[in-house]
Amino acid sequence: MLRTTLFLLLTAACLAQQPAAPTALDLVKQGEKLNSEGKQDEALALYKKAMEASPNLYEAQLESGIALDLKGNYAEAREHLTKAIELAPAAAKQQALRTMAFSYAFEGNASEAAKFEQQVFDAQMSAQDFTAAGEAANELARIYLESGDTANAYKRYQLGYETAQHKPDLSDADKNLWLFRWENAQARIAARSGKAEEAHQHVAAAKAALDKANNPDQARFFPYLTGYVAFYTGDYKTAITDLQKADQRDPLILALLGEAYEKSGDRSQAMDHYRKVLAINTHNPTNAFARPIAKKKLAG
Repeated sequence: MLRTTLFLLLTAACLAQQPAAPTALDLVKQGEKLNSEGKQDEALALYKKAMEASPNLYEAQLESGIALDLKGNYAEAREHLTKAIELAPAAAKQQALRTMAFSYAFEGNASEAAKFEQQVFDAQMSAQDFTAAGEAANELARIYLESGDTANAYKRYQLGYETAQHKPDLSDADKNLWLFRWENAQARIAARSGKAEEAHQHVAAAKAALDKANNPDQARFFPYLTGYVAFYTGDYKTAITDLQKADQRDPLILALLGEAYEKSGDRSQAMDHYRKVLAINTHNPTNAFARPIAKKKLAG
């Protein structure tokens, strides 16, 4: 009897020491880490296991769509993102809608992205969250701009600026911050439209607003603006100088640097920057614009 009791106690102790089997959500978390390391296929294998265990797990559908977008499998990605939108809890609905919009941005399809960004904008307006609504309008505007649609980019940036002004307690600093964003946008639109003089006028106005805003965190966006304008107005030397001062973790800045080096005849530096873009595995508008460029350049 004593031996049986000891055996049972030892068995129970051994079982207690064994690690619990990972849950479906654990598998998703492991997959996210792999995806961030550029191991999309391995991540997708874990997401598949998670969905087999829990078919209605929102996170597994969302992350599958993200990994597939990074692989360039856009149609398949959107099958999962459609399910993610259906399954998303209320608190995550806007995240799912924005992720779908980014998926279309990878293909430069701003008109389809707009269908999902508009839902986010409408929800934020209903909640009278004018700051978030303005940011959503700007997000779509940027997708339009980088997709080559300057007319709709202008309309959306203007909407973003005007929407933010509806916030009742908007401080003077925030008013100048939004003015900086609006002038910044107009400068980039003018540059892409071949209007160099107009672009530089807006750059000057953006700098004045930025100085008044007294927001050091926003100052890092100014070299991106001047580098962007220089690139699209054909001043590649200045573009390289200014973009090197901008955030080197931003894939779009790296892609623009690559293109500026390429235009300047430095293919080695260009290819190096395109490779840096592909080492970034975020799922956001800047990577949606940059990653397809880098893939195409490195394949060419």
